[in-house]
Amino acid sequence: MRILLLVPAMFLLAGAAPTCDIVISVEKLRSTKGVLQICLTAQEKHFPDCENDPHARRMTVKANSAMARFTNLPAGNYAAAIVHDENANDRLDKFIGIPKEGIGFSRNPKFSFGPPKFRNAVFAAQSGENRETVRLKYYL
Repeated sequence: MRILLLVPAMFLLAGAAPTCDIVISVEKLRSTKGVLQICLTAQEKHFPDCENDPHARRMTVKANSAMARFTNLPAGNYAAAIVHDENANDRLDKFIGIPKEGIGFSRNPKFSFGPPKFRNAVFAAQSGENRETVRLKYYL
């Protein structure tokens, strides 16, 4: 009788969507002051700030750790945006529109005026652990 009950359960588990972990390491920090604000999204229309994205994952970590781990995500395509909030005031400080704090994106695309396009920052996360290294850029 127990075996008959386990068979349907095995079919349910076999159809479960694969999950993944994404580990983001940050390089080129100019200091270890403050925090890193990290936004991870699978939706192009919500990149880079994840605003109004109910499925976005956000994380704040101390800058001296230079790493973040997102766990139990559905496998798929994601893009990350990172702000080095050196004074930990929960925003990207700017001077006449130019970021005063470090910014970076997954896949390290080139960018100068404004953020890169989603297609240049998106990466595939497969089942298991996925690693992405982001180099920060400072303008001022």
